[in-house]
Amino acid sequence: MDKLTKQQLKQEARQRKREDRARRKDERLRRREERRRNRKPSVLLQEFWNLPNMLTLGRIALIPLFVWLTADGDPMSSFLSAFVFTVAAVTDVIDGFLARRWNMITVTGKLLDPLADKLIVAAALVMMVRLGRVPASLVIVLLSREFIVTGLRQIAASEGMVIAAGQEGKWKTSLQLVGIIALCVHYTHPTYLGVGWYDVNYNAVGQTLLFLSTAFSVWSAANYFRAFLAMLGRRGEPTS
Repeated sequence: MDKLTKQQLKQEARQRKREDRARRKDERLRRREERRRNRKPSVLLQEFWNLPNMLTLGRIALIPLFVWLTADGDPMSSFLSAFVFTVAAVTDVIDGFLARRWNMITVTGKLLDPLADKLIVAAALVMMVRLGRVPASLVIVLLSREFIVTGLRQIAASEGMVIAAGQEGKWKTSLQLVGIIALCVHYTHPTYLGVGWYDVNYNAVGQTLLFLSTAFSVWSAANYFRAFLAMLGRRGEPTS
């Protein structure tokens, strides 16, 4: 066999190797694509895409708009920021109702729902302090209570304990939300109160409701702490 023939055979062998490698690579890519198409979405992803969770994400998405509207502090922007906060509060009620009604209570929802509530309430309280509509000390107490209760819940959950929310906590939330809406409106506006039109100072109304909310916040935090200590005490008792 002459030299030219040997070189030709070597080139053909190298060409066949390259073709084999390209064919094997294409085959791997094809199988990978088939596995990707046939793979079912993860449970977490399936839980994520439902209407209650989308409403919760929408509530989080409203936070930048709310902050932007609140920043100016003029009457029209204040009214619009109150409207946005009201929409967020209403969606909080709706997504919870739908999750229970349609049996869509998910791990993702349990994480996102309280997170969205705390984020928009914290943003609102901070903006109210910035505009001088509420004392900073009051906001510090309210936010500190949230950190304390959240920490107690996490510790209790890690130990397999559940601390149920009391009625005082629900009153705290209701008064706080309505108080923040009134603080967002801030200015004095003529308002129909059922028996006639009166000039209502919404800042005074908001501060009053927020002070009441703070009292209920401290009360509920004390009850949480007492319930937590009681659960720890029962864990040390011998079982029959």
